[in-house]
Amino acid sequence: MAYNKKVMDHFIHPRNAGEMADADLVGKAANDVDGDIVVISLKVKDGVIMDAKHQVFGCAAAIAGASAFTEMVRGKTVEEATKITKEDVSAYLDGVPESKIKCSILGPDAMQDAARKYRND
Repeated sequence: MAYNKKVMDHFIHPRNAGEMADADLVGKAANDVDGDIVVISLKVKDGVIMDAKHQVFGCAAAIAGASAFTEMVRGKTVEEATKITKEDVSAYLDGVPESKIKCSILGPDAMQDAARKYRND
């Protein structure tokens, strides 16, 4: 499976990788078929995402997708971030193989998990 240069750049040099000890929100998503797991940690102020980090156990598409997703959500409200789709992340990365969009691009799913927690606060 061939990945484009932008996907490979986000895979080899992931942005915003790591733990966020003082996160306001944490969301998790997993793909039971391939075993990919993505954890998104967010720092939120007045409903706006100020910082985002990710931790990933998964393939190149999972790592690149989480890296891109954390860049995409910064500066957005929590509600705006929940509207980012897997296809949006793929487009941001100039395309991801179709089979990988559904199973490995998990940032939006992790965001939905974090947003459920946010709405219950």
